[in-house]
Amino acid sequence: MNIALLLGGLLLILLGANGLTDGAASVAKRFHIPTIVIGLTIVAFGTSAPELTVSLSSALKGSADISVGNVVGSNLFNTLMIVGCTALFAPIAVTRNMLAKEIPLCILASLVLLVCCNDLFLDGGNDNVLSVTDGLVLLGFFVVFLSYTFAIASHGKPTDGQPEEETEIKELPLWKSLLYIVGGLAGLIAGGSFFVDGACGIARSLGVSESVIGLTLVAGGTSLPELATSVVAALKKNPEIAIGNVIGSNLFNIFLVLGCSASITPLHLAGITNLDLWALVGSGILFWLFGCFFGKRTITRVEGSVLMLAYIAYTAVLIYKI
Repeated sequence: MNIALLLGGLLLILLGANGLTDGAASVAKRFHIPTIVIGLTIVAFGTSAPELTVSLSSALKGSADISVGNVVGSNLFNTLMIVGCTALFAPIAVTRNMLAKEIPLCILASLVLLVCCNDLFLDGGNDNVLSVTDGLVLLGFFVVFLSYTFAIASHGKPTDGQPEEETEIKELPLWKSLLYIVGGLAGLIAGGSFFVDGACGIARSLGVSESVIGLTLVAGGTSLPELATSVVAALKKNPEIAIGNVIGSNLFNIFLVLGCSASITPLHLAGITNLDLWALVGSGILFWLFGCFFGKRTITRVEGSVLMLAYIAYTAVLIYKI
């Protein structure tokens, strides 16, 4: 029963995210919102919608470890496994702007989360809590990120002077767009509830902590939209699109997903440790180093393999600790 809830919830989440993204993008195109803004906001939100749904549902049901573990695990999966897999299909070009701004911003987001989750060490508190104040701070960073995104859009130079590649968006009838949006939201809400119930049930039946389930099973499941987007981009000989997909998703996950979750209810952390948080910071630094030094602003197949091995090693450590 738990497996059926998990798979059914995941299917509803993926269908809901797809419907919401298609509907919202169609409405945006109808009202002449620039394509780059659609890609950097609506599409990025669409691929992060599963994480948002699962984390909010988990927070409201008192499963803070799944809520935070979902985001930390998803970002690790994005940076190490998705970029690594995509690089195996084709080396990934990294722009100077990404190395100077976007990837460092991802590292900063991870460091901010590390600080917010270390009440025991920094404040001498009784336990580590992502408080309502921490959530509001994360949402403040999200507003800054959106401002930066719209600034890029207004200048019309997302890459190193290269022409922007238009995103193909199908304009639907307005009634169908609204139906997609409403149906997508309904699928996300119902799917998130089913998914969390199934994941918690599996964790209890196997005697595995909710944090491990959140960092692995839930994180991998909610990262499927990013994985699909990146693999398709590689197969279409546009592997560099995967970088923007991963960066946008990671920033949305920490600033928006955890910001919203913690703003609604404080998240008391038990199973999420500094090992997980430092692994997240380290994955961003490794990503930046590979882009900067070893492949002349290119993530090569060898570097992609190293990223994948790093994720496998991290997962092995989690399993060993059980």
